[in-house]
Amino acid sequence: MEKRQHRKEKLGRTIYRFIMIIIGAGLAAAALELFLIPNNIIDGGIIGISLILDHITPAGLAFISFGTLVVVLNLPFMYSGYKHIGKTFMISSIFGVVALAIIEQSLHHAEPFTTEPILATVFGGLILGLGVGLVIRNGGTLDGTEILGILMTKRLPVSVGEFVMFINIFIFGWAAFVFGPEQAMYSVMTYYIAFKTIDTVIQGLDETKAVIIVTEQFEEVSDAILHRLGRGTTKLKGKGGYSDEDTEVIYAVVTRLEVTKLKSIIHEIDENAFITIMNTQETHGARFKSAIH
Repeated sequence: MEKRQHRKEKLGRTIYRFIMIIIGAGLAAAALELFLIPNNIIDGGIIGISLILDHITPAGLAFISFGTLVVVLNLPFMYSGYKHIGKTFMISSIFGVVALAIIEQSLHHAEPFTTEPILATVFGGLILGLGVGLVIRNGGTLDGTEILGILMTKRLPVSVGEFVMFINIFIFGWAAFVFGPEQAMYSVMTYYIAFKTIDTVIQGLDETKAVIIVTEQFEEVSDAILHRLGRGTTKLKGKGGYSDEDTEVIYAVVTRLEVTKLKSIIHEIDENAFITIMNTQETHGARFKSAIH
């Protein structure tokens, strides 16, 4: 069988991705050096482990810095990422981790923005999450913990999220012994804020809903959605599990602000319509975007 040739990423897109990874790594480094580290607050994962090891390393071993630790500890996971996720992911991740280490070292002697723990937790978590989210959105990662989670969940009956949470429980417990219980609690808050910010950056701010509608009035409902809501629909072929009769199913994507109006339109036409509304990660396509604007 002839091997299919896949289209390579355009040079302009590649350059853009690496610029965004540098920006993301820079934001993460700024969050660490200007907010979190001066207040003995850590993040989870490899970054958290590196911060703890850097803190307990004797002063005479200056070559074992945070930057060195985060690169060295991540390398095995990046290699595993190459084997299981791909070369592009590995290259992007190593580039991001090295950029994080270099920028962090350049900010090492900068004055912190705040020494108030609550402010450091909130703004440090937000900026860290923004930076990590930008790196992930552009095909890399700054932390190998999730790669380890992907590998381990193939052998263990747990999800990636559960595995990462389990690892972080030990990291934050360790932080309680090194920095004290209060700093460990601030660290948990930072991790939560960063985690939620990462989700927002990756998924985007345009929250959309996918809607599946089963109705006998599919032509009228589809036409009403198009003309009254300005949304196109897709008709799918279906068959009733109970009646075994052929039917048409309507699929549409709307913004969260349009959900109430959509349901009102459908129920005006068919009170017995079956509606399923699902969250979507992202929605791409010029036709959908143009309908919004």
